[in-house]
Amino acid sequence: MPSLFRFLAVLAVIAGAIYGAMWALVVFVEPQERDVTIRIPSERINPPATGAINPSKK
Repeated sequence: MPSLFRFLAVLAVIAGAIYGAMWALVVFVEPQERDVTIRIPSERINPPATGAINPSKK
């Protein structure tokens, strides 16, 4: 039984360390704001004609 308690204590210490690290990141790290520019090729916005059959012409 003592080995079970030791195992659970080690797991609790590891979980506490992870929780503490996450808390420290939240409290002490400030994100930097910056502008993001994403270039979209004109082919994606206005695709070239594919030569499909026009349904209005018969």
